[in-house]
Amino acid sequence: MQCGIVMSNLSMITGVSTVALAEFSDEYGAVLHMLRNDDPHFFQFGECYFSEVLPGAIKAWKLHNDQTQNIAVPVGRIKMVIYDSRLESPTKGNIEILELGRPDVYLRVQIPPGLWYGFTCISNTPALLVNCADMPYDPKESKRKPISDSSIPYDWLIESK
Repeated sequence: MQCGIVMSNLSMITGVSTVALAEFSDEYGAVLHMLRNDDPHFFQFGECYFSEVLPGAIKAWKLHNDQTQNIAVPVGRIKMVIYDSRLESPTKGNIEILELGRPDVYLRVQIPPGLWYGFTCISNTPALLVNCADMPYDPKESKRKPISDSSIPYDWLIESK
């Protein structure tokens, strides 16, 4: 494990939060909560979308300048990596690793603006992420880096094995 990497549901990066989500199951299926407008972590509604991740696929790196992400994984399992490069942050340089997905880790992760993040599917079947962002997508407000960018001290090709 690299220095500064924490595999935990306790956030090691300022502003990142995780919330256990309610799931109600019966013999017909399940109802999975994600986000309500009376939730303390709710700011405003921008858009809600789903992202499918195939087994072994890596979707990284992305940063939003203004948009807050609220991500949950109702189907499959992912490993999410978050990196703090914010100059004024007390957790600058930290990496946080979370594993999300049903049935055992049904959480919502809130990622504030200014953090790099990515994820990979670690289940044998595709994972489905849902993101309820606080503003509609605008390609001018986000940045991307390739998975092998050396400015982020995480190696997807080594660490994802």
